[in-house]
Amino acid sequence: MRVLLIGSGGREHALAMKITESKKLKSLYILPGNPGTAMIGENIDHDITDHSTIATFCVENKIDLVVIGPEQPLVDGLANVLRENNIKVFGPDKEAAEIEAHKSFAKSIMKTAGVPTSTYIQFSSKMFNTAKEYLKSKKYPCVVKADGLAAGKGVFVCSDSKAAEDALRSIFIDKIFGESGEKVLIEEFLEGEEASVLAITDGEDFICLPASQDHKRIGENDTGKNTSGMNAYAPTPIITDVLMEEIKSRIIQPTLKALSDTNKKFIGCLYVGLMITKEGPKVIEFNCRFGDPEAQAVLPLLKGDFLELLYSAAKGKLNMQAIEYSGGSAVCVVAASLGYPDEYEKGFEIIGLDNLPEKIIVFHAGTKEENGKIVTNGGRVLGVTAVNPKNELSSTRDMVYKAVSKINFGNMYFRNDIGNKGIK
Repeated sequence: MRVLLIGSGGREHALAMKITESKKLKSLYILPGNPGTAMIGENIDHDITDHSTIATFCVENKIDLVVIGPEQPLVDGLANVLRENNIKVFGPDKEAAEIEAHKSFAKSIMKTAGVPTSTYIQFSSKMFNTAKEYLKSKKYPCVVKADGLAAGKGVFVCSDSKAAEDALRSIFIDKIFGESGEKVLIEEFLEGEEASVLAITDGEDFICLPASQDHKRIGENDTGKNTSGMNAYAPTPIITDVLMEEIKSRIIQPTLKALSDTNKKFIGCLYVGLMITKEGPKVIEFNCRFGDPEAQAVLPLLKGDFLELLYSAAKGKLNMQAIEYSGGSAVCVVAASLGYPDEYEKGFEIIGLDNLPEKIIVFHAGTKEENGKIVTNGGRVLGVTAVNPKNELSSTRDMVYKAVSKINFGNMYFRNDIGNKGIK
């Protein structure tokens, strides 16, 4: 099988590594890829936004399956263009990807499907003063969210009305998210523990991967600004077998049906961001793709043929037996550039990537090769993952931090508290 993988981050490196384990794979191309994916496949230097060129590449190279990693090309309709050219795709059409592109759309789908979530009120940028007045009567803490895509940084948990008004002003007046901030949702704050579930689906049938927990705040003890994700571990003990069945029946199944009933059949990976409250699981957000860095913690725990799983979903008949959970545990720590998610410096050489222990995987994210050396080229630079054949989170956590201590680059920053919530 000839496969094209779209993307260049740590998630795509994890996807590429898992795909290469399949005996069915003949060739793997990654567009545009990164220095990590270049070690296991062939990077293709094409513009990710040039859909017609990508389609032509697929036809000329007889690509059997395209796997789209990031949300932006999905929201922009790359899957639509490829399917119009009779190319099989793992990833939703533009219409189904709306579930991530606009939080207001996701809320409407949840209302239709009866899916538990937080209460909210929506405001447009023309309603700035009205929204300000509403904030005066709101119970705190509350959550202010930009409606559109904001690279995981569009959510503000506000402890008082001043913080909420500052967030509103940043989105509506300062336009920090551009068009993605033309609408906001002011939501009820949900108390509990967060968890993420990745559901692989052909639009009807689905299979859930091991549940994970990620850490989005830049600072330890979940302080500071939101990021695209600083770390993740799997499986999270908060999602019991009983709770997983409830998530499947009350959240995933009705959501997929509601999408299908509105001619927005979802084929791909539905990311379910959850808050486990006293009343049960409630949805914080849906994403239309694998989480990053959740994929770097979850995918190494799968046994079987991952490529077959993705291909069967793309064909419209999910192979439910293609993969299974290994029984182990994994912890991914993101090594970031100091200053992220704001301004940071690039170009520092990364030292210590060689001679790491066998059960350590380093996923490249914000890196590039320069004069034969690997240097930093982004906010989230590396995802360092420890994989333990046993489900022992404490020892897996020790493994990963021992590995991280052997890696170094200028202005390197990482959180030291990953996995603490899962260790009781």
